[in-house]
Amino acid sequence: MATVWQAPGFRSFLGARVVAGAGYAITGVALPLLVLQLSGSAFLTAAVSALEVAPYLLFGLVAGALADRVDRRRLMLTCQAVAGLALATVPLAAAADALTVPHVLVVALVLHSAFVWYDAACFGTLPALVGRDRLAPANSVVFTTASVVEVSFPAVAGLLIATVGPAYALGADVVAYAVAAALIASIAVPLSPARDDAPPAPAGVVARTAGEIREGLRFLWHQPVVRALTLFGFGQSVTAGAVGGLLVVFAVDGLGLDPGSGWVGAVFVATAVGGLLAGAGLPWLSRRLPVGWISIGAYAANAVLVVALALVPGTAAALVLLVAWSASSVLAVVNGITARQQVTPDGLQSRVNTTARMIAWGGAPVGALAGGVLATVTDVRTAYLLAALGVATSAVLAARSPLRRRELVTAAV
Repeated sequence: MATVWQAPGFRSFLGARVVAGAGYAITGVALPLLVLQLSGSAFLTAAVSALEVAPYLLFGLVAGALADRVDRRRLMLTCQAVAGLALATVPLAAAADALTVPHVLVVALVLHSAFVWYDAACFGTLPALVGRDRLAPANSVVFTTASVVEVSFPAVAGLLIATVGPAYALGADVVAYAVAAALIASIAVPLSPARDDAPPAPAGVVARTAGEIREGLRFLWHQPVVRALTLFGFGQSVTAGAVGGLLVVFAVDGLGLDPGSGWVGAVFVATAVGGLLAGAGLPWLSRRLPVGWISIGAYAANAVLVVALALVPGTAAALVLLVAWSASSVLAVVNGITARQQVTPDGLQSRVNTTARMIAWGGAPVGALAGGVLATVTDVRTAYLLAALGVATSAVLAARSPLRRRELVTAAV
């Protein structure tokens, strides 16, 4: 069987993901740190993480349906242009001494709204490039390679922020959007399935879109593996939203790191290392265990690690726990994505995967905002301890669900 590297267009697609990931790694450190510096508020800092997922709740269903119908390449390029232009306003406003917290939060909302549509197109693009039989190694390559970049660039972000400040550091991500767009534009093979039907008249667009959304929802609900992983993913994302949304606060208040020293980037490096380990290990695990067993184990480990993270006193131990926590979290996410892509028909890829992510990620803004409130009225460690309840609930329910049966999961996938 040909490797994923021989698939036409895969290298350009991977390059675009890597470049975008490098820019996002800088933005992921700079945006919350910028809000923390401007406001001094743990709640507003956590709100940046909530805004990362909230657009999925607003646009996920429509984005998934349209991404299965429109030209995916054009959709991805449009999203990159919108995100890059929005992000460029931050350093410009800082140069004019006019930057405010609401401005930064609106930019975060625009960035992540554009990502919803871009992500919907990507879900269908990867199967179109590599084929259904190479999805597990392709997803592993994409996530592992991106994680290598994410391991390096939070440290780069910390140094860049310490040198020029978080607002001007965001300019690097603007450049990354432009490079990623050029790579997507260079892919010569079609990224969307050929369609024989004529486009609907304007009056019929709403009706057709609604019908396509219902079709995706029916498949998601009646496919047992997809349904289970989606519902249990909600609890996992509640915990992930709280932990991720308070990561800067945990570094500064929980670990006592100086926000101006560049060491804040260390906690993001730790989470990236965990993602790298998860991406590299998934193909090995998927050859030996059903997807349900992998997810049950990842949920259980995740809950234990968040509790340990809330209680551990030292920075070094906390960084090790962050690596392990991130590995279990990413393993659950990538395992779920691969399972959905394997069992979903080509014409439903974008809407099923986007809808599933919308539901599963729906817990993230809940966790981020709740964590922000808890960290404000108590402290960040107490917020982490209570946040573990989300993924612990998913672990218990998943262990009692049909996911525990090898024959069901193996047959479905």
